[in-house]
Amino acid sequence: MAASELYTKFARVWIPDPEEVWKSAELLKDYKPGDKVLLLHLEDGKDLEYRLDPKTKELPHLRNPDILVGENDLTALSYLHEPAVLHNLRVRFIDSKLIYTYCGIVLVAINPYEQLPIYGEDIINAYSGQNMGDMDPHIFAVAEEAYKQMARDERNQSIIVSGESGAGKTVSAKYAMRYFATVSGSASEANVEEKVLASNPIMESIGNAKTTRNDNSSRFGKYIEIGFDKRYRIIGANMRTYLLEKSRVVFQAEEERNYHIFYQLCASANLPEFQVLRLGDANNFHYTNQGGSPVIEGVDDAKEMVHTRQACTLLGISESYQMGIFRILAGILHLGNVVFMSRDSDSCTIPPKHEPLSIFCDLMGVDFEEMCHWLCHRKLATATETYIKPISKLQATNARDALAKHIYAKLFNWIVDHVNQALHSAVKQHSFIGVLDIYGFETFEINSFEQFCINYANEKLQQQFNMHVFKLEQEEYMKEQIPWTLIDFYDNQPCINLIESKLGILDLLDEECKMPKGTDDTWAQKLYNTHLNKCALFEKPRLSNKAFIIQHFADKVEYQCEGFLEKNKDTVFEEQIKVLKSSKFKMLPELFQDDEKAISPTSATSSGRVPLTRIPSKPTKGRPGQTAKEHKKTVGHQFRNSLHLLMETLNATTPHYVRCIKPNDFKFPFTFDEKRAVQQLRACGVLETIRISAAGFPSRWTYQEFFSRYQVLMKQKDVLSDRKQTCKNVLEKLIVDKDKYQFGKTKIFFRAGQVAYLEKLRADKLRAACIRIQKTIRGWLLRKKYLRMRKAAITVQRYVRGYQARCYAKFLRRTKAATIIQKYWRMYVARRRYKITRTATIVLQSYLRGYLARNRYHKILREHKAVIIQKWVRGWLARTYYRRSIHAIIYLQCCFRRMMAKRELKKLKIEARSVERYKKLHIGMENKIMQLQRKVDEQNKDYKCLMEKLTNLEGIYNSETEKLRSDLERLQLSEEEAKIATGRVLSLQEEIAKLRKDLEQTQSEKKSIEERADRYKQETEQLVSNLKEENTLLKQEKETLNHRIVEQAKEMTETMEKKLVEETKQLELDLNDERLRYQNLLNEFSRLEERYDDLKEEMTLMVNVPKPGHKRTDSTHSSNESEYTFSSEIAESEDIPSRTEEPSEKKVPLDMSLFLKLQKRVTELEQEKQVMQDELDRKEEQVLRSKAKEEERPQIRGAELEYESLKRQELESENKKLKNELNELRKALSEKSAPEVTAPGAPAYRVLMEQLTSVSEELDVRKEEVLILRSQLVSQKEAIQPKNTMTDSTILLEDVQKMKDKGEIAQAYIGLKETNRSSAMDCHELNEDGELLLVYEGLKQANRLLESQLQSQKRSHENEAEALRGEIQSLKEENNRQQQLLAQNLQLPPEARIEASLQHEITRLTNENLDLMEQLEKQDKTVRKLKKQLKVFAKKIGELEVGQMENISPGQIIDEPIRPVNIPRKEKDFQGMLEYKKEDEQKLVKNLILELKPRGVAVNLIPGLPAYILFMCVRHADYLNDDQKVRSLLTSTINSIKKVLKKRGDDFETVSFWLSNTCRFLHCLKQYSGEEGFMKHNTSRQNEHCLTNFDLAEYRQVLSDLAIQIYQQLVRVLENILQPMIVSGMLEHETIQGVSGVKPTGLRKRTSSIADEGTYTLDSILRQLNSFHSVMCQHGMDPELIKQVVKQMFYIVGAVTLNNLLLRKDMCSWSKGMQIRYNVSQLEEWLRDKNLMNSGAKETLEPLIQAAQLLQVKKKTDDDAEAICSMCNALTTAQIVKVLNLYTPVNEFEERVSVSFIRTIQMRLRDRKDSPQLLMDAKHIFPVTFPFNPSSLALETIQIPASLGLGFISRV
Repeated sequence: MAASELYTKFARVWIPDPEEVWKSAELLKDYKPGDKVLLLHLEDGKDLEYRLDPKTKELPHLRNPDILVGENDLTALSYLHEPAVLHNLRVRFIDSKLIYTYCGIVLVAINPYEQLPIYGEDIINAYSGQNMGDMDPHIFAVAEEAYKQMARDERNQSIIVSGESGAGKTVSAKYAMRYFATVSGSASEANVEEKVLASNPIMESIGNAKTTRNDNSSRFGKYIEIGFDKRYRIIGANMRTYLLEKSRVVFQAEEERNYHIFYQLCASANLPEFQVLRLGDANNFHYTNQGGSPVIEGVDDAKEMVHTRQACTLLGISESYQMGIFRILAGILHLGNVVFMSRDSDSCTIPPKHEPLSIFCDLMGVDFEEMCHWLCHRKLATATETYIKPISKLQATNARDALAKHIYAKLFNWIVDHVNQALHSAVKQHSFIGVLDIYGFETFEINSFEQFCINYANEKLQQQFNMHVFKLEQEEYMKEQIPWTLIDFYDNQPCINLIESKLGILDLLDEECKMPKGTDDTWAQKLYNTHLNKCALFEKPRLSNKAFIIQHFADKVEYQCEGFLEKNKDTVFEEQIKVLKSSKFKMLPELFQDDEKAISPTSATSSGRVPLTRIPSKPTKGRPGQTAKEHKKTVGHQFRNSLHLLMETLNATTPHYVRCIKPNDFKFPFTFDEKRAVQQLRACGVLETIRISAAGFPSRWTYQEFFSRYQVLMKQKDVLSDRKQTCKNVLEKLIVDKDKYQFGKTKIFFRAGQVAYLEKLRADKLRAACIRIQKTIRGWLLRKKYLRMRKAAITVQRYVRGYQARCYAKFLRRTKAATIIQKYWRMYVARRRYKITRTATIVLQSYLRGYLARNRYHKILREHKAVIIQKWVRGWLARTYYRRSIHAIIYLQCCFRRMMAKRELKKLKIEARSVERYKKLHIGMENKIMQLQRKVDEQNKDYKCLMEKLTNLEGIYNSETEKLRSDLERLQLSEEEAKIATGRVLSLQEEIAKLRKDLEQTQSEKKSIEERADRYKQETEQLVSNLKEENTLLKQEKETLNHRIVEQAKEMTETMEKKLVEETKQLELDLNDERLRYQNLLNEFSRLEERYDDLKEEMTLMVNVPKPGHKRTDSTHSSNESEYTFSSEIAESEDIPSRTEEPSEKKVPLDMSLFLKLQKRVTELEQEKQVMQDELDRKEEQVLRSKAKEEERPQIRGAELEYESLKRQELESENKKLKNELNELRKALSEKSAPEVTAPGAPAYRVLMEQLTSVSEELDVRKEEVLILRSQLVSQKEAIQPKNTMTDSTILLEDVQKMKDKGEIAQAYIGLKETNRSSAMDCHELNEDGELLLVYEGLKQANRLLESQLQSQKRSHENEAEALRGEIQSLKEENNRQQQLLAQNLQLPPEARIEASLQHEITRLTNENLDLMEQLEKQDKTVRKLKKQLKVFAKKIGELEVGQMENISPGQIIDEPIRPVNIPRKEKDFQGMLEYKKEDEQKLVKNLILELKPRGVAVNLIPGLPAYILFMCVRHADYLNDDQKVRSLLTSTINSIKKVLKKRGDDFETVSFWLSNTCRFLHCLKQYSGEEGFMKHNTSRQNEHCLTNFDLAEYRQVLSDLAIQIYQQLVRVLENILQPMIVSGMLEHETIQGVSGVKPTGLRKRTSSIADEGTYTLDSILRQLNSFHSVMCQHGMDPELIKQVVKQMFYIVGAVTLNNLLLRKDMCSWSKGMQIRYNVSQLEEWLRDKNLMNSGAKETLEPLIQAAQLLQVKKKTDDDAEAICSMCNALTTAQIVKVLNLYTPVNEFEERVSVSFIRTIQMRLRDRKDSPQLLMDAKHIFPVTFPFNPSSLALETIQIPASLGLGFISRV
């Protein structure tokens, strides 16, 4: 159809826009030929009149359907033009976050300016081995295609990476090299791939710099050839460099930097080894401070320096050479600081002892004066003479800079040479892949010589690219036998001729450089004269005579002629070079070696390749005759030759193109600038590829794909059996113009726009069908709704009318009934009202009359009673007054007496009470009570002193009173004499007055003391009350705390139970992890053994080299040769002792140093255990001895000894109880030796805590009993003390301090009170004859004896408790150690955690193994002892029978085998053993293992027959007690099985057969081992067949490891079988036909999803699963093991399918989700048919199921986002976001996922802690277990078929 017919209403077009480059619009009416204006509606809502060009009348570009937007390949677009390409790239980059897109054979890579998780090793493995079109675009896909074509076509490959500075060229090249290094591995153990990658940081440091466009811009081009051997493994690499930007060494523009290495040196200047360089900050050097930006944000130059040095070391550059490189670089920096001083206009000088130059000379090892001279002078040579001419300051500065550039260029080339030497391989190179990282097309405001060379190189590369694209198009057309029409494409040969042809720009430049007085101006005039107006591609600027313009393929570029000649000459003074060559620094002359030692451009290397020459700034002088010739080679000439050589190399290889695009100039992540992108797309040739494709037939469909997509446009009669003819017939009807399509052999070719037209027809047809379906369904729904409503209305009417009639009848009945009820009710109410009124009137009258009569009676009665009351009240008042007076007098007396009694009582209370008891009750107040106690003690002491003073004063007072009385008597007797001596009487009276005064003073002092005592008493009472209050509060707190403790205990119990469940689950996971780690180690060990054997075989069989072919191997490749062949041959040639040691060497690989350490640790633990056991026994003996001593003691008194014996019995019972509990504890600990036994919440831990609590409670009870006894003794003691108990307060306080209970203190207080109440007279009456004192002394002795005995019992009890605490502490330490170990493991990274836990598990297993070995040794000793006894008994029996055996000689007796016991035994036909001769062992192994055909055994014989035969042979060797025979047979069996598996390891049937037999052999060894755990299911007959002499636990472990290795090999085999089927069967094949249509796929064709011949379908996978299952069942594999294999198979299916889904945009659609769910349901049905639903296989498909559901659910609202987050719990956040980003509608009726919805999902999932890894680990193998499965088969019933060839074996 005509293109104009597509411009209909609502068609969308692209129109030019100055800001957005292209803007989308929609037609508002149909276009008719001749219209000059199009009415358009823009996306922003505006209407526009678009005027067509009146000359060309070109219509605007049509926009592709939305279904085609975002395609992986730009050539899949129906309309191929610039706006379509730009829009497709923008949608993929901004909306889908996809940075790679195919454009035919070109990979377009857009720099995201952000780290993306798409370069991991899992992604590399996913792309490895895949076709380029089968996966989403990626740099790894290009690398895989190059690698595959190299191996398949045996042709060298090239990957050409180009783009602007900052577009990501270097990174892309780096990732390509990483891919080759990962998938190919290295041919040697020298890690060549690491060296190849290590060259990157070196080259980046010396060749990359910061520019305004890129922080890490490569300022040179490089071509790296990665060499491969015949097996296509990396053997080395070679690097070529191009056009280093030397001018950057001496000059940097604003915001730019010099090369990174200079700033790395300055940042590391403080290192000790760099002190000699005398560096400092980068701002201090002229060569590094010109850009004004010495620091790159986010880059640490010091760390980068460390990486650079590490890379140098890895590449073999020694430390001395590294320091030499740094010296030269530091010298360049110091040279840049050299300053020149003008003497006149033609000469200059350097200041004397100029520091920068002095440092430069010291570092370079040259003479200061000589270098200073030649920096300011130059030598001019004529034909006859030589002149030395001074130069000006400007010339000297330029010469200095030229010297610095020259030194740096030489150093750069020297480093490149050494890197190539390190990467060179001695092995012959078979092929190579080259990675070209070269600068893209450049155009700046000022373009000079460097931009000219760069654009010249890009012209050559673009020409090669155009020719390659044209060639591929031509080949495709010829292959499909389509008439080839010449496609016009842009040929840039005229531009190349303008530059490089004779009299071209480079020729004229070289000619001008040879002129003595040539300048840039004269060269520009020559260019104008030669090319202006003669070449259409050459132009002259209007306003300049020193510039020229060239029309390149990308754009016009204006070049400034200034500096061209100087840069092309690259002049360096020879005298300065000679000074440097004479340096004492050895490395410096190496940089300037003669050029003849270097590889010439035309010389071939040893590998046959022609490498590019380096590009030196100026070749150094060679022989005198060659000097002039060498100097004629200018930079332009050298670059042209190198470029020609590069083009020859690229033309000899198959090229692959990567075009890097810079999305914006500001380095913003995922920001797309349309203007910049279009410029680069035009410059890099992408649009040219599009133009070439669009000129022919860009859209290509296979006939099957076309039929599948567009069968909706066909009628039933058009569909024929021949798909090709059907498509032809339909196309002829749909597209009238036959020039719009062509029919090829296998494809249909369409011109641009035809696919969009077909898509429009298809969409219209589907839309019409949808409308018809909607119309029909809506009519049917409305009719159904109307009928339902009509039926419902009739039913409602019927029921309503009936209800109304019933209601009316009911109303009539109610009305009549109501009338009758009203009549009778009114009559009843009236009669009742009358009766009530009459009755009420009569009652009122009677009550009123009675009331009046009673009132009169009450009045008379009150008056009479009042008289009586007055009489009695007056008498009572008189008596009451009298009694109150008497009572008051008595009360006053009582109060006074009570006051006196209270004082006495308070004194007694003060003496009796002590705050010490509160110390026992409230331990928390101990400090406060101790302070109060000290205060009380001090006050008691003061009180005692005061009482003593008071007593003394009373004595003095009494004595004085007696004296006065005696004097008074004498005075009375001598009254007469007194009369005479009146003066003497007066003096005596004065003395009496004085004494009275002293007495008054004494009384006042006594009163003050009593007041103080009262005050102290009050304070003490206040203190006691406060303590009581505090005690009450503490009790309340105690009760609340107890309540809280009970609640917390409940909560802790619940939490501990939950925690126990969680810990159990975690331990199960840890166990699986440990098992997986152990099995991986076994796998690695077996791989290393195979590798070792292969290397040995390769050394001995170097002649047999396999023919090279396309065979993918990884770095861990090992050939499938026979294993253990060499070791088994040695074993056969060795003697018997060496053979007996073989099994120990074949055991599980274990580090011997680790094993010895573990053994030493076990010994130490055993010693500690023995010490603890001895100490416990010693404690028990001490208890027994103390018990015996106590029994031997004589009885002192009856009551005391009875009490003591009672206490001793209680302690003994307590001791026995503690012993029993200790035994229970040991038993609980011995039952489980795992670390978790002693963890909190474990049974042993709970038993321990309960016993410790009970012990502490018993101790408290015993202490309370002792304290009660002491309080009673104290009360008895106080009963015999004097009344003044204040003197014994100290003893009382000590006793009270020992009391603990409140009741004890109260009891003591009552006894003390009763004692104090007894008077002194009572004491005298009781103690008349001293009996009380004797009783007291006896009680004291009894108390002391009892107390000593209690103390001894207490000490013994404490010793026992201390021993138990010691054991508890040791157990706690062990528990803490285990917990610390667990905590340390949790803090380690996953790999180290697994390793540490594995070592711990090995330690535990080793301990158990050693314990079992000890038990085995003890049993062996017992067996040997019994054997010796049997031999002795047999010998005695023989001696007794000598007399009866006269015909037998003694020698024969000795030679006879000794019979252990002569027990009569019933002979049986067969005992389940097989006997063979020692020399037949190899024959047995050969027939039964090496040459056995699994298929025949599985079909005709019982499962596991070889295992039963081998075990019966082992039984016979065990029966004979032949240790050597057992070991030899088991070793040969294991080695032979390994040999068979290595020889036929890729055969599933063989591997399954031997896995089954190995497990059966292992089960037999367990079943008949004699261990009780394995004998539970045996019959009595089977128990008789148990092994008797040997414990084969070691071999069981070896067989278990062998079974693990066989299982892993089985998994690898089935993975290799299933791998090609999974993607095709699960994803690509349409199980439900017609659900998903096929979309256009572009040049990179994907694998067809239609079931063609040879493609795999879901039925293929199910058939293969059936085959696997039937084979395993036929071989008799354990059911549990079959479940594990099926689970592993389903995991592989799910992981591979999901990984491909995540990497394929075309598979992420709604219809594909339906297909996946259907396929998964078929797999689940297969599991149900095989009864394997409980195998865990279905759970492994859960991520795939959720991904399929995610493709089908709604993806619009927040509720949808919440549903997705809750549904996809088995998918990681990265996987969910990836699926949503990749979701692509297949039909127009579907909608894309919006960016806002994806961001909503990310916000909701930001707190989810899951792996950032995108892909599942498809290589993951679940840890395998071999549950014990005993056999019910009786050994004696097994028959050996003759087909096995085991006739040399006899049954026993």
